[in-house]
Amino acid sequence: MFKFSRFIAVVKARNLEFFRDKSSLGWNIFFPVLLLVIFSFVFSGEGRAVYKVGVLNQAETQHPFLQTKFIDFVNYADLDKAMVKLDQHEIDLIIDQPEQQYWVNEESPKSYMVEKIFIYEANGFQRMVTAGKPIRYLDWVLPGIFGMNMMFSCLFGVGYVIVRYRKNSVLKRLKATPLSALEFISAQLLSRLFIVLFMVSVVYIGCDLFFDFIMLGSYLDLFIIAVVGAMSLISLGLLISTRSKSQELVGGLLNMATWPMMLLSGVWFSLEGAPQMVQAVAEIFPLTHLVSAARSIITEGATLSDVSYQLIVLSVMTTGCLALSAKLFSWDGDR
Repeated sequence: MFKFSRFIAVVKARNLEFFRDKSSLGWNIFFPVLLLVIFSFVFSGEGRAVYKVGVLNQAETQHPFLQTKFIDFVNYADLDKAMVKLDQHEIDLIIDQPEQQYWVNEESPKSYMVEKIFIYEANGFQRMVTAGKPIRYLDWVLPGIFGMNMMFSCLFGVGYVIVRYRKNSVLKRLKATPLSALEFISAQLLSRLFIVLFMVSVVYIGCDLFFDFIMLGSYLDLFIIAVVGAMSLISLGLLISTRSKSQELVGGLLNMATWPMMLLSGVWFSLEGAPQMVQAVAEIFPLTHLVSAARSIITEGATLSDVSYQLIVLSVMTTGCLALSAKLFSWDGDR
């Protein structure tokens, strides 16, 4: 029989448990404020840009057109990379002031319109033409969706499991065995890596049969990027869960890691033309480098040498997080 007094006692006990957990209480107050600050900074300004123009060696360019409002000007050092973006309708115009040339995509309506704006200040620029159909947004966003799925699986799949092990005294029993912290952490990494790569591969192959995804690069290169990226995300999850046995605290820390990555890692929209501060913050997230490298391979046909910077950054992050996890790991919980 339902007894109201017992019900109230449980509600009161749970409320006291939550409000006495200062870390969880603080996180529930701090996290919404953090999201509001991020959104207000990222989407601040006088209005969203209507067009996106690539500028070769922008630091050396002083053309008056660069002061035009509501146009994002993206710096490129490599013409070939900029041409790929123009062919795929990701940018609308390319300007090369030293050579007095500009390129348009004759199959892009936005390229046509931004050229009409530019020619009033062209001052003798030579018109160069390219043509190319846009890639589907589905193909462009594909690396972001799979990267985000890997992020949640890696972080929460490792973080919650270790906290549960610690809370249920499983780790305390393992401590009595010859198993070292590094061995335990490495085993968790390998197990989660196999699960994540297996599930992502199955989903990708199955979806490819229906959607016929574009692939301009190598599947082997893409797999290597997925392996290195997943290891980096798993090691971050291990680091977050090294000491605490509070599921609410670790859940808050995992959300603190996942939400900024989901918003600022180029999952849903390109960071080209974003404020420099936003791009600098995005560089600290492993998901940024995973998505960037995978997208370059899929949509631009990049090779491993082309994405070597992302590979190096992800490898350094993995090594650093694993070393810190092994050093700080606690079998018993907070000390």
